[in-house]
Amino acid sequence: RSSSVASLVEYESLVSFQDGLHSCRQCTYVTSEKRDMNRHLRKHTGGRPFQCQFCPAGFDRNSNLEKHVRTHTGERPYSCELCSASFAQKGNLTLHMRTHTGERPFSCPHCNTFFARKYRLVLHMRTHQGERPPFLCVPCNRPFKQKQHLVQHLSRCTANKDPQRSGMHGLFF
Repeated sequence: RSSSVASLVEYESLVSFQDGLHSCRQCTYVTSEKRDMNRHLRKHTGGRPFQCQFCPAGFDRNSNLEKHVRTHTGERPYSCELCSASFAQKGNLTLHMRTHTGERPFSCPHCNTFFARKYRLVLHMRTHQGERPPFLCVPCNRPFKQKQHLVQHLSRCTANKDPQRSGMHGLFF
């Protein structure tokens, strides 16, 4: 009984309850459901009651634990109906489906360019903000927005094969 009283005292120190609403005292989060507030409080307290049986990882939600466990078991329950691809997470199947449908929901507000993935739009936006691409081929001075593109380029860069420039590699800054 004393532990439940202690839990109540701790809850009341973190949450105010008024007019049927639970309000977090550490941020602006408000909810009518106590269970939602308990889940929210884990963000502040660092509580991770859901422990992985395969490694030391802990999670604030059981659904996050279930996704994580698939990294150990190799389970891929989400399958593409159009090809043989399968995925551990539903969101990855959703992204994959865009390769079949051609859907590109992320649009640049500055030009008429669309992207299937948000991070590609973010990379593209750098060109409008005057940001220099972060990866540079030192031998030929060609800039790249993504490391993988620089790596691909380096394998066929003619300046990189110049014996006078041997030993020079791509520079990341």
